[in-house]
Amino acid sequence: MIHVEPFEDASELITRWPKNGLLLVHDDGRAIGALLNQMGRLGQWLPVIGFAQEPTTRQVVTAVLEGAIDYIAWPFSGEEISRVVNEAEAKAEVFGSAKLREALARSRVDRLTKREKEVLAGVAGGLSNRMIGEKLSISPRTVEIHRANMLTKMGANHTSEAIRIAIEAALVT
Repeated sequence: MIHVEPFEDASELITRWPKNGLLLVHDDGRAIGALLNQMGRLGQWLPVIGFAQEPTTRQVVTAVLEGAIDYIAWPFSGEEISRVVNEAEAKAEVFGSAKLREALARSRVDRLTKREKEVLAGVAGGLSNRMIGEKLSISPRTVEIHRANMLTKMGANHTSEAIRIAIEAALVT
């Protein structure tokens, strides 16, 4: 038995965020990416299954690359949606904790200014304050200030923790 709770749009979903389940999202070319970005900002994650009438291969690939766990063509039968939901639940068990960590990390990285993100990328790339400063055309002292602000905003105690958060947020590889 599948329980369905429809939401008018993403803003309504966000105000009544479910504790568990799957999200079946109509793919209009923007909704899936926007919802997954919002989940990252909120630090919450639920598996997303995209659907559309006669989706193109490109549409399906884009949705999956954005983070959808599966995709189904509309209209679908009860058997089809049951199969997709069961498969998505199994995938969510495997990927769920990693996706949640990524969402939480993204919400922490999103707190940073553009310049602090640039400093974080430099630190993660193994650059010294002097080298980061040269790359960004700022002084090493300014890099130190951005680095300290970055650690505070991310809630990181050490640079290595900030780098781990950036990796989990898929900011750096």
